[in-house]
Amino acid sequence: MPKTMEVKCNDGDCELDMFENHYTYDVADDHGVDDLHCPLCGGSELEEIVV
Repeated sequence: MPKTMEVKCNDGDCELDMFENHYTYDVADDHGVDDLHCPLCGGSELEEIVV
């Protein structure tokens, strides 16, 4: 099953609390949260939520 990553935005002005990123099998092994931007504010102050 492809990986699912839960991410939260740490920008104090952003109202998005978290989002899920669903991957396909062809995602590069070195792809991570640093390669993403917030879908609401466009910021890059993101952190992976680890449960």
